[in-house]
Amino acid sequence: MASLEIDTENIEDDEVSPIEEVRLTVLNDDDPSLPVWTFRMWFLGIISCILLSFLNTFFSYRTEPLIISMISVQVATLPVGRFMANVLPTRIFRIGSMEFSLNPGPFNMKEHVLISIFANAGSAFGGGSAYAVGIVDIIKAIYHRQISFLASWILVITTQVLGYGWAGILKKYVIEPAEMWWPSSLVQVSLFRALHEKENSRNSRGKFFLIALVCSFSWYIFPGYLFPTLSNISLLCLAFPKSVTAQQIGSGMKGLGIASFTTDWSVVASFLGSPLVTPFFAILNVFVGYFAVVYLLIPGAYWGLNLYNAKTFPLFSSHLFDRGGQTYNVSAIVNDKFEINLPAYENQGHIYLSIFFALTYGLNFAAVVATLTHVGVFNGKEIYERFRASYKGKPDIHTRLMRKYKAIPNWWFYLMLVLSLALSLVLCIFMKDQVQLPWWGLIFAAALALIFTLPISIITATTNQTPGLNVITEYIMGIIYPGRPIANVCFKTYGYISMSQAVSFLNDFKLGHYMKVPPRSMFIVQLVGNYSWNNQHWGGMVAADDHQEHMRGSVTSPEQSMDMPR
Repeated sequence: MASLEIDTENIEDDEVSPIEEVRLTVLNDDDPSLPVWTFRMWFLGIISCILLSFLNTFFSYRTEPLIISMISVQVATLPVGRFMANVLPTRIFRIGSMEFSLNPGPFNMKEHVLISIFANAGSAFGGGSAYAVGIVDIIKAIYHRQISFLASWILVITTQVLGYGWAGILKKYVIEPAEMWWPSSLVQVSLFRALHEKENSRNSRGKFFLIALVCSFSWYIFPGYLFPTLSNISLLCLAFPKSVTAQQIGSGMKGLGIASFTTDWSVVASFLGSPLVTPFFAILNVFVGYFAVVYLLIPGAYWGLNLYNAKTFPLFSSHLFDRGGQTYNVSAIVNDKFEINLPAYENQGHIYLSIFFALTYGLNFAAVVATLTHVGVFNGKEIYERFRASYKGKPDIHTRLMRKYKAIPNWWFYLMLVLSLALSLVLCIFMKDQVQLPWWGLIFAAALALIFTLPISIITATTNQTPGLNVITEYIMGIIYPGRPIANVCFKTYGYISMSQAVSFLNDFKLGHYMKVPPRSMFIVQLVGNYSWNNQHWGGMVAADDHQEHMRGSVTSPEQSMDMPR
């Protein structure tokens, strides 16, 4: 992991962050008197969470899923919050010894941050919809079976909340250290400052943001609505429209993307996130890996070696195939007990993958192991010192400012961990016939998530890239508990999503750390937002399922949406 070069000349170490990007973005002061527990915050936050969670789940069934992100709410709630600050009564209400007001003063930045945290929960921390909803979809849409409301609700909510425990255990290693700077949080800090701070200069943050917003909105009308072809322009495909090889080499959607480009920013940032957020050394690292895999390894394996009989199948596809290259009929090899029917499997033949999918799955195994090695080599000493010194180390300016507020008691996190594990065990023991996952599989998945949360959090905090556990968890469960597809995806979700949620929680905590939002407020808002989010995700899923017959041809296969390496 490349270290950032820091120019600390003529700078008091105690008064600034050692990270240059943080120094340029985050303010080194705080106003503890700003109210955060306001009616405006709760009203706008809960409404935003409910709307985003419902809409993101509903639109996730499209072939090209539409994700309404946290940024939309950041922009939309600012004028609403200021309007409420102007019209709500300032009268103080008293209930016993407590008093409150619907309008404690101007709409402030800390309120806005908490509203955005609510909204971030509604957009699955940028993921669109709850991952476990895909399991319910698989059971209903792919296998045409039933799962009870209680079982599906427990499955969705526990897979999302379990990460709280891992976040609480590991937060002191990735939140307080200044070196853990979380690039994506700095983008949010910059946006909040642009929206709230008044600058008189000609090139102020607010003016720049407004100009960029108008230009981006105006341009997207062309690739997003009027001329969708602009989203993916392949010169080779245009030059040789009847050549299969040209399509394989030049297509940006189903091929290698050589001589292909886009004018749609949503395509650029669709998979790895915005390149404006990721540090350059991480972008360079990704580019080298991408070039080696896509332009050297895959063409060599496909055209040169015909590895795994690759030419029988598409070059780029996430579908499953039979020996002849036809789509594999998965439901035909599953019996009434949700287990693999071996005679039917032998009759239909082995399952085959495209060369792209096979190689990326294999490389994902190497990437997961490399994560542990990388963090051990580059951050092992620092982690060990933090473990020994705990909070006795020298804090930076932002950590010192945050110590004015009451810290989150560790038992809050541990209680959430125990409750979510207990509820998950209830699911795996008393409703095993619906989810197939045994209790020991749940414990194993939780242990796997705990082991990987720290190294993956460190990588995310320094590079803005988050390796996933979805592939390795599928493989492990497939070996130790074969022939049970629902158990496999449940194990994958408990192992992968609880880790992913922990990283997302920590990212939000770092945003609150930079914005000087009281930690306990952050915790409660995240908890309430997640609970509301999970229930609304369920509602969005039910609504989409009820209208699937009207969405045929534009519905993403749940099986397909869950099997891509991430």
